[in-house]
Amino acid sequence: MKILVHDYSGHPFQVELSRELARRGHDVTHSFCPGWLSGKGHLEAEPGETLVFDPVGPTSPIEKDRFLKRLLLELWVGVALLRQVRRTRADVAMLSNAQIPSLVVFALGMMLMRRPWVLWHQDVYAVAIRSFAGAKLGRGFRIVASVFDVAERWVSHRAAAVVAIADSLVGVHEEWGTAGKVTVIPNWAPVDEIVPVERKNDWAVEHHLTDTFTLLYSGTLGLKHNPALLVQLARGVRDAGADCRLVVVNTGPATEVLRAEAARLDVEITLLPFQPYERLSEVLGSGDVLVVLLEQDAGAFSVPSKTLSYLCAGRPVLGLMPEENLAATLVERVGGMVLPPQTASVPVAADWLARLAHDPIGRDDLGTTARRLAEREFALPQIADRFEAILAGVAR
Repeated sequence: MKILVHDYSGHPFQVELSRELARRGHDVTHSFCPGWLSGKGHLEAEPGETLVFDPVGPTSPIEKDRFLKRLLLELWVGVALLRQVRRTRADVAMLSNAQIPSLVVFALGMMLMRRPWVLWHQDVYAVAIRSFAGAKLGRGFRIVASVFDVAERWVSHRAAAVVAIADSLVGVHEEWGTAGKVTVIPNWAPVDEIVPVERKNDWAVEHHLTDTFTLLYSGTLGLKHNPALLVQLARGVRDAGADCRLVVVNTGPATEVLRAEAARLDVEITLLPFQPYERLSEVLGSGDVLVVLLEQDAGAFSVPSKTLSYLCAGRPVLGLMPEENLAATLVERVGGMVLPPQTASVPVAADWLARLAHDPIGRDDLGTTARRLAEREFALPQIADRFEAILAGVAR
């Protein structure tokens, strides 16, 4: 088959799937948006690879809070994706993390061209916007949420098949009348690319992170997160009797929130931008405990993929997140701690972290359990088999 895989964010596991499909003999083009600020995967072809990379959209960072500019950009991306389909003569396209305006333009164009495509459904955007309207977003975004609800429902009907990342999304598609075309395939992380490394690795040495118990967060911090909780955690660990340093690897406006909160609570913090993907194992390996954040309202529509990378890295995981979230279930299965994402959870979490700070053997045991689960659950051949069958069925 000739396949176009577009992942707007450029995340690691989507491109790993594209590589596997290319290794199986398919003619695969992988598309992404360079200007979207997030942790990127390995987005360059290796010598001898047949996989083709074809980015769309701007290369300069996208200003996420410039909403009118974003709307025009996302409409343009939809047009660019249609051009990619024609240029690559794709038998089937699959879109992941595409923004709603892009999806509407793309779905309309594919309908006119009578080309099949698959929606790889990562987030229910309408639910997300509605949950933040009036709190983190203006009340006017309730109207935007209603428009997005209609649009997201419409594009789901236009897709030939839908891959949902969790059972919780099936209920949404039942309401939309599209559940019959849904297959649930949970997200994963590349176990061969993100691997356990020594705590005292080159990246840790470069950033002076070898001698102190370290909490590490690596990934996006946006509307679905409360970054101040990270600083409160670090302060709580210190109050519980353990030295602690906080490291946050992120690019975006949350940096200023973290810096101000760290100054207010007198917390030692290291703030770094997103790091090259080839160093991600070292980055995650530099944390004694890795932290996940997810707001309560986001639990129904989002599964934080950073959790899956944390498991591959073989480190203990603390999640301040809704306990019903799929990622929370994985954290609890490997002996990590999951608590509601609120300030009231900080003392309990801090006590657990302080005990781990004085228990290196316990940390190693938890990390080993996490890695074993990743190796068992994230085996790529079986996952790729399921995607390949869906794409082949749609292409026919």
